[in-house]
Amino acid sequence: MTSRGLPLFRCVWGIARSGHHPGQSRLNNVSSGWPQSQVAGKKIYFNLPNLKEEELEEQFVRGSGPGGQATNKTSNCVVLKHIPTGIVVKCHQTRSVEQNRKRAREILRLRLDVFLHGEESEVEQNKKEAVVRKQEKRRQANENLERKRLFKQSLLEELPPSKDNKNQG
Repeated sequence: MTSRGLPLFRCVWGIARSGHHPGQSRLNNVSSGWPQSQVAGKKIYFNLPNLKEEELEEQFVRGSGPGGQATNKTSNCVVLKHIPTGIVVKCHQTRSVEQNRKRAREILRLRLDVFLHGEESEVEQNKKEAVVRKQEKRRQANENLERKRLFKQSLLEELPPSKDNKNQG
């Protein structure tokens, strides 16, 4: 904290992002819904594949992007490779190596699920459900707009003619 009470690293990407909310996943913009549950802003998937540590290759590298000295001097970016599939995940969301390791494994599990199950994966199913929900919401909004338009039109038709209209005829 600074002397004015503002966060010191407010503008640094990956440390204190103002536009990111805890319940959002930055991977494929996954929305909440079945077959996952949400506990305290954290998504829990039920049928993701388990990772075996002997199948993982882990490296710690320096991160990139804004952040200056905090980013350029510390090797807290985690690069995780799943050897059997060749999937590589790079995670530099926080300054903590341990948190980045956990998040990298979560992201790798999601990507591995998509790789193994394709269209049947939980991530893809949730994306499809989100698209359907968005289309339904748009359809309902359009229906409401049409109802309002018809209502306004019926009100205008029921109004008695004004004085200006009588004098003109």
